[in-house]
Amino acid sequence: MKNRKKLDENLSLNLEDKKISRREALSTAGKVAVTAIVAGVIAGVGGYFAGSSAAPPKVSTVTKTVTETAGATATVTKTVPGAATTVTKTVTAGKPGKIVLGMVCGGYTKGSTWDGRQVMSMERLKKLFPWFDYAYDEGVVLKGRDPISSAKDLIAVNGANIVWGTWEPAAIPAFHQIAKDYPDVYFLGIVGSDVSSERNFLRVFIRQYQAMYLEGLIAGALTKSNKIGAAVGPKCVQNYRRMAAFWLGIKEANPDAKLYVKYVGEWYDPPKEREVSLALVDLGVDVLTNYTDSVEPLKVCESKGIWYVSKDADIVGLYEWSTTDTVAIGFDTRWSVLIYEILKEYLAGNRYPDRLFFVGMDKHISLPEDNPWVPGETILPAVDLQNNLKVGVDAISPKARPEISEDIIKLVDRRRRQMLAGAWDPFCEYELVSSGEGVPIPELNLEVPPKGEVVKPAGEMPADEWLLGKLNFQLDGIILVK
Repeated sequence: MKNRKKLDENLSLNLEDKKISRREALSTAGKVAVTAIVAGVIAGVGGYFAGSSAAPPKVSTVTKTVTETAGATATVTKTVPGAATTVTKTVTAGKPGKIVLGMVCGGYTKGSTWDGRQVMSMERLKKLFPWFDYAYDEGVVLKGRDPISSAKDLIAVNGANIVWGTWEPAAIPAFHQIAKDYPDVYFLGIVGSDVSSERNFLRVFIRQYQAMYLEGLIAGALTKSNKIGAAVGPKCVQNYRRMAAFWLGIKEANPDAKLYVKYVGEWYDPPKEREVSLALVDLGVDVLTNYTDSVEPLKVCESKGIWYVSKDADIVGLYEWSTTDTVAIGFDTRWSVLIYEILKEYLAGNRYPDRLFFVGMDKHISLPEDNPWVPGETILPAVDLQNNLKVGVDAISPKARPEISEDIIKLVDRRRRQMLAGAWDPFCEYELVSSGEGVPIPELNLEVPPKGEVVKPAGEMPADEWLLGKLNFQLDGIILVK
């Protein structure tokens, strides 16, 4: 990677104390943990994330404990209801020992915007914090290897304090089997559909769908054929959530546009990804995205002269795989923000952390303006529109932007700002209506809702567990290509 993309070794970082949403507060209220930590609760926009816009119940006591460490201030949010006064406590700890994150990577780091972007994010954290390090074992799922052996090796050989399965099959069921054998280790697992957990086995994801909704607005405005395509990996909740958000954006920007989806069946199958992408082009799509892990859909767009909407990483600015002549818009997933949320819990010595971390655009790390990642920006949200190192509406391709109305540009900007503030979410705003297509989840006794059923009404925010584990259907209006 070029020097301009590398972090100065002496870069300092000041992490902001940030108020939390009511959803976060309620998820921890009533917990009793021997390592009681930071707390702060506000009303208002946080109601979206609690499933209601009503003001939260009064919390009379807020306990705030700040654990200060070398190079970082670790804060974790908890609430303690029922007392009459507000108490603030500050505890200063010494310099932490080395914290090592071991990554059980399901796929490969090269040529992928998933595992590769995650490793890139950990390198960023390593530059920021001298007490942090990481090691990874790649291709574990694709090679058919044992995730348990991989995790044990990372703990024994690399001294991992935290072990992260970057694919759901890299963590489930393996980490359920070994978490109790390593009580002082945090195990993390990406959520595909299964949200099961243990005391020290936490499930994690980033609200990429928020950026995908914004991409949908842009794709809907950009298409001339009114046909947009998505090459999708396996049928799972994660991909139904992605296409749902993308479709909601498309519909708002262009009610006449259609989204055509065709399944690859696997996360990483380059020949099949190319075949599926070409089939969608043959249907007349002039904007294409993919929920798979190879560059083949991008190559198809380049060869056919159609617009590509990227996902997971800034493939122009960070990877230099293409240019903005093909990539109309993209988003970047800052896994470093998610892992920092976990590190704060670990640094605080919390043996009973929240078991589900689903962070969105309203979570960020603060940066100086001269940072090399997003120059001129002072915050790094967990996910954001990003293309060729530019963010927000500036991330729209200079070639594509004249094709998009100013009204849509303003709408993208407004919705982005609302989500950065935690004040808006597409899955709260709109109703979710089933197309009748989907996958049943027998272990939850969950069937696919029939076509036309309003599964979630407008104005209600679904629970995180539902979005991560129960959204098992395709939205009405999306066209499945078989």
